[in-house]
Amino acid sequence: MDLQRVDRSVQTDAGAKPPRPDGYRLISADWVLPVEGAPIEDGAVSIADGRITAVGPASELGEGERFPGAAIIPGLVNAHSHLEYATYGGFGDGLDFGEWLLVHVERKARIAWDEFVAIARLGAAESLRSGVTTVGDASFSGATAPACAEMGLRAIVYLEVFGTDLGTLDERFARNRDRIEGALSDRVRLGVSPHAPYTVSAELYGACLGLGLPVATHLAESEAEQRWMRSGTGPWERFADVLPAPPGTTGVRHLAAHGLLSPAMVAAHCVKVDADEIALLAEHDVAIAHCPRSNALLGCGIAPLAELRAAGIRVGLGTDSPASAPSFDMFDELRTAVQAARARSERADALTATEALELATLGSAHALRLDGETGSLVPGKRADLAVVSMAGSSWLPWEDATAAIVLGGSPERVLLTLVDGEPRYRREGPREWHALIAAAQAARAQLLAREANTPS
Repeated sequence: MDLQRVDRSVQTDAGAKPPRPDGYRLISADWVLPVEGAPIEDGAVSIADGRITAVGPASELGEGERFPGAAIIPGLVNAHSHLEYATYGGFGDGLDFGEWLLVHVERKARIAWDEFVAIARLGAAESLRSGVTTVGDASFSGATAPACAEMGLRAIVYLEVFGTDLGTLDERFARNRDRIEGALSDRVRLGVSPHAPYTVSAELYGACLGLGLPVATHLAESEAEQRWMRSGTGPWERFADVLPAPPGTTGVRHLAAHGLLSPAMVAAHCVKVDADEIALLAEHDVAIAHCPRSNALLGCGIAPLAELRAAGIRVGLGTDSPASAPSFDMFDELRTAVQAARARSERADALTATEALELATLGSAHALRLDGETGSLVPGKRADLAVVSMAGSSWLPWEDATAAIVLGGSPERVLLTLVDGEPRYRREGPREWHALIAAAQAARAQLLAREANTPS
């Protein structure tokens, strides 16, 4: 089997190995699943200075820290999350999409900055526990940035923008940007999120794109959204006084007509898109974050994943948030993606385990334009990876390691998560979960309180 590696220093005259570089780490497991490359049985990954230096058989690289009954995978990349909603589970469950959205708008007004950060911190921790090393996060307050900086999670933090007034960029966006400036780095980057075509005017979309930042938006998520955009009718009529005037066409066509579809954009959902709209998204190289659990639980439908991929669109996988999906569990999202794709097409091969794992790693990294840095186990890339154990499960002895991880993995099976080669989660290591959970639960209590506060 071919060995992937970068050049290593030659041995000294005495035959001894040269000193190991800073941050050197070698880990091995029953399987390594590089995504870019075939699975490697009894494989190993070596790391130095925060980057992968070699991937190959443990017989050639050495065992280092060995994880029996486990597989090493690229860190999962969550292409669409809302970490600030980590404690919003169950709010408005079963409501029509418009009413559900209003519940969350009202409750967000009941907490302030410290509560937003406490909730986002828990969301970041739960992501790492799920083997997630990177998120593309739509952030209402910006609290995701300090939370990810503290917890060691890689992120693009898309600050959300709403309304029709261009002044919102000089007010809300600028205020949140300045508040999180100290948390931004090469690992935690800034983006902007004009929320959706039904909440943001075309002029404001244009101003957001003009910032030259990565862009995330919600697009073609529900039938209620489509009805409002086309005719100003349906359940959202009651919100007409706070929404931009409906343009008389769908969100995709509306943005395309104003030249607002861009390769810098990641569009979450795209459930309600037809063939012409898929062609428009492909033509303008808009990436899509597929969120099957959220779409199912909100009754929005099943996105046409096969058609989107066949059109050559960059598609990644996202959990959305516990406000609409149960958790930040990317393994559950993987399984739902497989099930939904196969159910929609009535074909068992519609989305294979190998394709699903790529969707949640390199596919999501490609959607976020981070595929040069993360998303696969390749020498030179950032050492973002997870070790997932199948010990004690019905998946051992191994038949198909990728299927075992995709169909049988869970946060409880993640043994280790590394970001830039640094352990950010270890199942058996010291953790401060009690403090994280207590702070987030206190914030949830305020979300449920009858008296509303004004966020600072």
